[in-house]
Amino acid sequence: MENAVHRIGVFTSGGDAPGMNAAIRSVVRTSQHMGIECVGIQRGYHGLINGDIAKLDFESVSDITRRGGTILYSARSEEFKTEEGQKKAIATCKLLGLDAVVGIGGDGTFNGLLALAKHGISVVGIPGTIDNDIACTSYTIGYDTACNTALESIDRLRDTMQAHERCSVVEVMGHRAGHLALNVGISCGATAVLVPEKKVDYERDVIEPIRRARLGGRTHFMIIVAEGVGSAYQVAEKIMEATSLDTRVTVLGHVQRGGSPTARDRTVAAYMGYEAVRLLAAGKTCRVVALQGDTYVDYDITEALSMKKGLDEQTYTLMRALTGVQE
Repeated sequence: MENAVHRIGVFTSGGDAPGMNAAIRSVVRTSQHMGIECVGIQRGYHGLINGDIAKLDFESVSDITRRGGTILYSARSEEFKTEEGQKKAIATCKLLGLDAVVGIGGDGTFNGLLALAKHGISVVGIPGTIDNDIACTSYTIGYDTACNTALESIDRLRDTMQAHERCSVVEVMGHRAGHLALNVGISCGATAVLVPEKKVDYERDVIEPIRRARLGGRTHFMIIVAEGVGSAYQVAEKIMEATSLDTRVTVLGHVQRGGSPTARDRTVAAYMGYEAVRLLAAGKTCRVVALQGDTYVDYDITEALSMKKGLDEQTYTLMRALTGVQE
């Protein structure tokens, strides 16, 4: 059966995430396998406006899955949010003969794809963000690597905190979501975990767990704070005021976005890239590839953007039990 598209453009947009390169590789090689040309668009929508392209073929993507970041670079484009910017992007698509585009990123990327679709370009989105905050999918590319990177850093930090009998407040990324903080906190055996989805009672959620741990013989304490909660330094001040503990703050920051992707991120990215090209070849458009359980599915982009994603309540309940928070 003849493919519905003949030349696909692929780009990454927004915050980079480990595994994006694996998704790019999958899109390129699946396209070639199906007899479809694939063009790399550098620097996201900014590159689409300015015709910033890269040649991609079977060999050029042969050794990129192990690399963090994105070989196509990433940028946020204020110009693309304007009608004039979108017209420039469509003009580039026409000039290059692109009849389809695959965008790898988050909600902002998907909103941009909708704008392209209104001008007749077939589009598919692949969820890539370390925050794991895209509602239509249970998993986003980069999340597992970010969790492991944060966990490794925290394990190292714990060694020095234990040596000096200190309390450590560690701020992890996650934008306005607490998925990263919650799962890292459980994995590292944190004394307390603070997430933006839940109102914080400092006496109950932080101070009392520290006191119980001290009464149990522990001399060092680890508090994990999602960046959406607010300043980790303010959390540290509250702890020092209430306990007089020597409390230090570590903001892990963008180190969580880097590094070689885990096997899970590489595999999920490969599947999602394959599914994106398969959908376009079948004539489908305005779709987001998603993972639900062990099954790869797809949603209409508008439907996907309208969904809301909260914390997994079972995981949150587990964290409360393990940290000894009294309900």
